Amino acid sequence: MANEISASASGAAPEAPQLVGGGGDTPRCRRRRPSSRSDPLLIVCGCFSIVTAAIAILCFAVNVLSAVQSFRAGLDIFGGIFRCYAVAISLFVAVVETEWGFIIRFCKILEYWPARGMLQIFLAVMTKAYPNVERKDLILLQNIASYLLLACGLIYIISGVLCIGVLKRSRQQKATSREQTVRDLEELEKRREELEALLIAARSETA
Repeated sequence: MANEISASASGAAPEAPQLVGGGGDTPRCRRRRPSSRSDPLLIVCGCFSIVTAAIAILCFAVNVLSAVQSFRAGLDIFGGIFRCYAVAISLFVAVVETEWGFIIRFCKILEYWPARGMLQIFLAVMTKAYPNVERKDLILLQNIASYLLLACGLIYIISGVLCIGVLKRSRQQKATSREQTVRDLEELEKRREELEALLIAARSETA
């Protein structure tokens, strides 16, 4: 009787799961791709840089028109030369907002937000100074561009004092390293699939 009970118990026991694949191969583990979530701080800083670059381009256009008016009248040559300097600086400010690596390496100090804000305030003062044109619409554009850029410069200075620029650079470096890691993993995965295809082809030839 005891033998019958033990035999029935052994027959009812579930069988142990067997690994799929012959030759003792372990099951393939699929690696999950790291999620690439955007940092809200980087998004806000990027939008603010676009706005600042657009205002700098507006200053560029205003100073170009003012320089043309000064040289066309022929009465204020020095004012026209002053506007030419403002045109060059406005272009430089717009390029700095793109954070082009060459410009940042060339002017390392502009990587810090207080210095960038001071440059923008200086350009705003140059745009506002010497309203030597008679067109009221051009004077209105000078006022709008100069005050908007002045506000951007103040925001940069305050944010730099609060170390937001340092936090932004740190998160940007982490995001860059994360993207590089994802690209490396994708390249390794592609290489692994190629090697597996070659291995399967070699096994099929030898079979």
